[in-house]
Amino acid sequence: MTSYERPILADSNEPPFGGASLDLESQQPSTTAALGNTDSNRSLLQQSSHPVALVFHVLFRLIAVVLYILPNIVSADFVFMFVLSVLLLAFDFWTVKNVTGRLLVGLRWWNEVREDGTNVWIFESRDPSIPVNATDSRVFWGTLYATPVVWGLLALFTLIRFNFEWLLVVIVAIVLSGANLVGYMRCDKDAKQKWSGLADQAAGAGALGGLMSGMVMNGVRGMFTRS
Repeated sequence: MTSYERPILADSNEPPFGGASLDLESQQPSTTAALGNTDSNRSLLQQSSHPVALVFHVLFRLIAVVLYILPNIVSADFVFMFVLSVLLLAFDFWTVKNVTGRLLVGLRWWNEVREDGTNVWIFESRDPSIPVNATDSRVFWGTLYATPVVWGLLALFTLIRFNFEWLLVVIVAIVLSGANLVGYMRCDKDAKQKWSGLADQAAGAGALGGLMSGMVMNGVRGMFTRS
C-alpha cells in the first residue's frame, strides 16, 4: 500500500469520486473568525466559520444513533428503521469524508485502487498559513473520535439484550466511522510531516542563502580593501 499527498489549491477543480468541486478560497475563514471568539455568549454556530457544514457534520450521525436507540424504547418496524439507519450512516460517511473535513479542518482523503491492484491513499491539506477555526476543529475531531466509541457502547448494549438483528447496524456504523477516523488521522499526520519538511527546507535554503551572501560580501569587501 502506498500513499502520496497533494496540497489543496484554491483553483483545484478535481474532486474525489467525481463529486462536486469546492472552492477553498471562497470557503476560507476570516482572520477574526479563525482566531476564535472568547465571548461565552456566542453559540458554537456563531463561532464557527462554516456553521452549515458544522451542523451536517453532527446531524446524520446523531439521527442514526437516535433511530438505533428508538426501537429499543418503543415498538417500531425493524426493516424500515434498519434501512433508514444504514442510509443515514452512508450519508454521514460521504459528508464527513468529502465535505466537512475539507471545510472545517482543511483536510481531505480518499483511496484509489490502481490497475495493478495496489491501494493508494491520497491526501490533500490546506496551506498551514491559512488558520483553522478553533471551534470547527474541536467539533470535527471531537465527534470523529467519539462516534466509534458511542457505537461500541451500543454494541455492548445490543449484545447484553440479545438483539442480534440490530448488531449489523452497529457493525456498519463502526466500519464507516472508523474508516473516516483512520483516514483523517493519516491525512493529518501526513500534512504535518509534509509542511514540517517544507519549513525545514525553507530554513535550510535561507541559511545557505545567507552564507553565500556573506561570502560574496566578504569577497567584494576584500577587493576594495586590498592595498
